[in-house]
Amino acid sequence: MKLFSIDELAILAAAKDTCVSIFLPTERRGVETQQNPIRFKNLLREAEEQLITTGMRPQDARDLLKPAQELDEYDFWQHQSDGLAIFISGDVFSYYCVPLDFAELVVVSDRFHFKPLLPLLTGDGQFYILALSQNQVRLFQGSRYSVSEMQLGDVPQSIAEALKYDDPEKSLQFHTGTSQGGGGGDRSAIFHGQGAGNEEQKDDLLRYFQKVNDGLQELLNNQRSPLVVAGVDYLLPIYKQANTYPHLMDEGITGNPEELQAEELQQQAWNIVQPYFDQAQHEAMERYQEMAGTGQTASNITEAVSAAYYQRVDSLFVPVGQQKWGHFDPETGRVEVHPQQEAGDEDLMDLAAVHTLLNGGTVYAVEPEKVPGAAPLAAVLRY
Repeated sequence: MKLFSIDELAILAAAKDTCVSIFLPTERRGVETQQNPIRFKNLLREAEEQLITTGMRPQDARDLLKPAQELDEYDFWQHQSDGLAIFISGDVFSYYCVPLDFAELVVVSDRFHFKPLLPLLTGDGQFYILALSQNQVRLFQGSRYSVSEMQLGDVPQSIAEALKYDDPEKSLQFHTGTSQGGGGGDRSAIFHGQGAGNEEQKDDLLRYFQKVNDGLQELLNNQRSPLVVAGVDYLLPIYKQANTYPHLMDEGITGNPEELQAEELQQQAWNIVQPYFDQAQHEAMERYQEMAGTGQTASNITEAVSAAYYQRVDSLFVPVGQQKWGHFDPETGRVEVHPQQEAGDEDLMDLAAVHTLLNGGTVYAVEPEKVPGAAPLAAVLRY
């Protein structure tokens, strides 16, 4: 699965062309998946109409959208998460299946529109779960209400796979643990090998987890979302020793993860990460309120867009589901706000959010009523 990251954002944000951004909610399973291609076709039709409105010839509009049209196959719709985001221009075609329940939206502009995806980049609601045992490795991308299993790529999926080339003289054998009497799921796969003393077993586990960590570093490069590890209690401190991902949570899910369904892991992980999310957002809101009126905050779109572009925004609250159309001239710093979208306009709140992120700031995409000060948006400035 291709992850939407700061690196992906930077690549897409550099596109300067006729850009089409499409967001749609998707169903995961059952007969409801039949709604996916119907919504998709309707949104592509809307995108084509918007392109023609800009002056593009109908055939050119259809040619531009052709890569997206080619996604519309049965197998594609059987491997979805909660939302699908698609970005199309003359030189770019990217799509992302994500655990976010989008509202249907099509934006045609001179740049791509990203605001519905911002929770994936702010650490505000998205997290990862690493379900770890000696026999099995699973990685999940979760949100408050959903979870999706991810493809592991180069991450080894068992200790036998991870260490098979390290010591060919050693015979490694494993068997899956079973629940002891009374349930509990506390017993994991057991290591057996020639001369496998306790310290030797720990060394093997550490080398195994280092290889898992190396694979995750490539997969989660530049991600900011917290990672929760699920495993029997004695494995967790060994994995922490191997870990280099900067957002690993101290608390983990204890027990044998092989006995837990994805939804059970998601619920337990959410209980761990929710206080983390709430605290970070609460502290950012308090900081805004403390600095309001000192000249170190911005609550209007004109000031916030310019400040974000010139790397002055430390944290930014933007409302989801709302757009503020207009134009920003980076050479003069002038911001024009229009009551309705005009040709060549972009969502200025989206622009402020993108430049805040690209310049190392933090963005909170919140419900409109949760923007501090009941303002259209709210920013804490660096200077």
